[in-house]
Amino acid sequence: MADDPRWDDIFTSQPTPADPPRRDGAERPTDGSPSGDDHDRPATPSSPPAPGSRRAQREQERQASAAEASPAGDAGGSAAADESIESAQASEPRRPAEQSRRERTPRERTPRDRRGSEPRERGRHRGTIILVSILVIVLAGGTAGVFAAWNAISPIVARITGDDAPADYTGAGNGEEVDFAIVDGQVGSDIAASLADSGVTKSYEAAYSILLADTTVTFQPGTYSLQKEMSAQAAIDALQDDANRIVNRLVIPEGTAAVDIYSLLSEATEIPLDQVTAAAGDMASFGLPAGVTSLEGYLFPATYDLDPALDAHGYLQLMVDTQVARLTALGVQPADYQRVITLASIVQREAGLAADYPKVSRVFLNRLDDGMLLQSDATVAYGTGNTHLVTTTDEERGDASNLYNTYVHEGLPVGPISNPGDLALDAAVKPADGPWRYFVTVNLDSGETTFSTTFAEHEVAVAQWQAWMREHPEYQ
Repeated sequence: MADDPRWDDIFTSQPTPADPPRRDGAERPTDGSPSGDDHDRPATPSSPPAPGSRRAQREQERQASAAEASPAGDAGGSAAADESIESAQASEPRRPAEQSRRERTPRERTPRDRRGSEPRERGRHRGTIILVSILVIVLAGGTAGVFAAWNAISPIVARITGDDAPADYTGAGNGEEVDFAIVDGQVGSDIAASLADSGVTKSYEAAYSILLADTTVTFQPGTYSLQKEMSAQAAIDALQDDANRIVNRLVIPEGTAAVDIYSLLSEATEIPLDQVTAAAGDMASFGLPAGVTSLEGYLFPATYDLDPALDAHGYLQLMVDTQVARLTALGVQPADYQRVITLASIVQREAGLAADYPKVSRVFLNRLDDGMLLQSDATVAYGTGNTHLVTTTDEERGDASNLYNTYVHEGLPVGPISNPGDLALDAAVKPADGPWRYFVTVNLDSGETTFSTTFAEHEVAVAQWQAWMREHPEYQ
């Protein structure tokens, strides 16, 4: 929030004391729906693939094709890689999959475990192939598209050269079960991020690189039984196996938008989506305070047992009643429901690590008290219909017609932007004490976030984040 630096500024020359960054931000570039301490675990190098494994076979095939590739072949391969993530889109067997409501941008900015690596000496032949490939991309698409192209091919390049192998677990998990939900409309990069955020895989890259390399992988929406600390390949294989699909439970992850909850509910219960949305539109039937015009924010994220006796309205009422019970337990009065839930929904989308939720809440409250604009990218993105994003463009941040645009409109947005869980609700009601008015996540791997009181302090933190981003182009 607060004027995040433009993404093209990140890759300009490193700021110096005489040349400070020109843009600021009250937020970190993180899309932080998840929370917890799993992101704090140091990442370690992955084990080499077992002989005869699918991963080993793919590695041998890639190395063989790289040794024989021509410049034209490399360019074509990079184009295929750029498109491969869309082919991993979740699809609906009973109806066409909805078109993705989002563009992929550097984040979805959730802290993920990734390990740094030291550059290693490689043979000239591979280096030449890579350089020629990048040159072909630049000549064909111009410098404006080179960063997007590099984002697509960098995991493949890393695997060809052996550099920066993704941090990965080995085996099929540690025995601790995880209910993992796939929402209709999610693409492979969303699923790779969720696997890492939920502690199933060790890093985002471990799963993402597999999906880039294998464009035939598809996912079906629903809830699946996985385990924590699975290898990326084991997790992806498990999501392809219907035996792991849970048919008697509905899982709503924290920070899920109402439109995505409707899809999850329809998928889990086989109630037609139009019936679910029609039930959600009958606002007078849910017993909420006057003035509440949407169920957004009032559908408590949790795991619900499926009950054949319930219809669409019954399931939605169950979620609403659970959210109201949480608010009541926190001492929130009905007249304050909308304000508390709206703040909590922003905190849910903006905060990363669990310990930072109360601080993020305090930043927003301090800005409100001082008459400052909230400048939350998450609210702007929601207003554009991108329920999976917290990143925005200059044009979107300048659009006054977006009523959720907190870069233009003062105060809280017109309503909640997600459905917050206990952690975010508690932070909204009991924020931390502190003078902070800015925050930025300076390390997206660990989730380390710097909170600042003055703009000058914040500029220093932003420069630190920019430097980190230059070293991690995979986050573009």
